[in-house]
Amino acid sequence: MFTDIQICLAEVVAGSAAWLGRGLSCVCAQRRESDARPSFDLTPAQEECLQRLQSRIEVSYDSSISEHQEALRALWNASFPEEELRDLISEQWKEMGWQGKDPSTDFRGGGFISLENLLFFARNYPKSFQDLLRKQEGDRALWEYPFAVAGVNITFMLIQMLDLEAVKPRSMAGAIFLKFLSENESAFDLLYCITFKLMDNQWLAMHASYMDFNTVMKSTRCQLERELLLEDVSRLEDLPSYSLLTR
Repeated sequence: MFTDIQICLAEVVAGSAAWLGRGLSCVCAQRRESDARPSFDLTPAQEECLQRLQSRIEVSYDSSISEHQEALRALWNASFPEEELRDLISEQWKEMGWQGKDPSTDFRGGGFISLENLLFFARNYPKSFQDLLRKQEGDRALWEYPFAVAGVNITFMLIQMLDLEAVKPRSMAGAIFLKFLSENESAFDLLYCITFKLMDNQWLAMHASYMDFNTVMKSTRCQLERELLLEDVSRLEDLPSYSLLTR
């Protein structure tokens, strides 16, 4: 079922900067590349939280590290508790929407943090996680997006959108997020869960199929940036899309 879209999204995982970086800046902002970027200074607490998150982002998935192996096994157990995983390299992984039998090859675009994001989602919002994994909500397309590969792309998109590899944020959305991060160490993981549900909601609303994946991701990014800038949003739980995660 996933063959064609996996080939299409292979470019995203193998060369994320080239594929995801193309055209994903939100047109809602109405700002030209030549416009001066605002400067946002960080408090010491925010700077410390950003550095810890950046340390997570810098970690590549390494199949030789036991902690990484156990995290991958834990993800399988949370995803398919009724089915025993035969091996870390197995055809079974395709059931989850990985491109092949070795998920480690798909983490190039998102690193170890993308696995942590998926595991956080599975453990903290199991119903929403299972609904997305098994495509249980809405009128689904014949050719659906592969769940796991989409998850890696969401991690990568959020890192880009929020400028998390920069010394300090270069957008209002990034500055607002760092405020939330200083108040909640799990803010990035929570925002990931919200974004995944929002992306799927956009997918259904747009009656999308696999060729529309990039368009859906751009729409998701625009909507997320709009919500982060709402005046009455003082924490991630105030985002309108948070309700999608908890319904």
